[in-house]
Amino acid sequence: MFDKLVAIEPVSLIPSAEEALHRYAREVVLYRDVPGDDEEIVRRIGDADAALLSYTSRITRSVMERCRNLRYIGMCCSLYSEESANVDIPCARELGIRVLGIRDYGDRGVVEYVLHELIGLLHGFGMPMLHDEPAEITGLRVGIVGLGVSGRMIAEALQFLGAEIAYFARAPKPDAKGMTFKPLNQLLRESEVVFTCLNKNVLLLQKEQFEALGNGKVLFNTSIGPGFDSAALEAWVAQEGNHFFCDTRAAAGTVSDSFFDRPNVHCANVSSGRTRQAFVLLSQKVLDNLQTALAEIEKA
Repeated sequence: MFDKLVAIEPVSLIPSAEEALHRYAREVVLYRDVPGDDEEIVRRIGDADAALLSYTSRITRSVMERCRNLRYIGMCCSLYSEESANVDIPCARELGIRVLGIRDYGDRGVVEYVLHELIGLLHGFGMPMLHDEPAEITGLRVGIVGLGVSGRMIAEALQFLGAEIAYFARAPKPDAKGMTFKPLNQLLRESEVVFTCLNKNVLLLQKEQFEALGNGKVLFNTSIGPGFDSAALEAWVAQEGNHFFCDTRAAAGTVSDSFFDRPNVHCANVSSGRTRQAFVLLSQKVLDNLQTALAEIEKA
């Protein structure tokens, strides 16, 4: 058991999971607001040997070096790579602090968001229609940039509805049945609708790629952050006939204040993956990680 566990900010656990935290620590402290700076994070962690955080704060070297009791940091948010993490994982490893994160807990909501928006655009439900007459997903040429869990789920959902799926990834996927691997620029040229489903901080689409994408196209970004150069995106959106979709404003990156006022920019301004079911799954994965960390620490 940990001596003291502190959630330094809201971590989106369901009530029963918050109660379950007491099975893993003698003392549990849950903060309900986001700390303003490192000093406040250090104060909140104090003498705790376990800390939880979400995606809204960072635990840096400066914090860890001053919180010398820490043995475990649980990321209650997506951990795709050390480089994109909001915890300095190499420093934690150096200091003997175990860090575990979660992933793949909100993907179903993202797929539903994509279907809702794409069908609305094709049929003109609640927004300007893409073509002169309503169109189905059947036969739609779709390009998926990044065939991870969410990219594959989007691809399979659209494939089920009759879309022709091409994808770009670091290497061809032998198990991507019925999907065609294409080099990035070729995929962009030949697709009518493109989805960027990339890891955080992977900015794959630059000016050259938007030129390859061309006009009269639809681009969805379902990545955590922008999957492109934001200035190049703005220049592309300014061209007639193009449409850009994202669920949160952060997914567009650093754009001008007027960007979201454009009629061809569609932003729900809500995270589509943050559903009731996603919070249940997130909570279970956070608790599983706590159990894993305790077992590892006790074994060591």
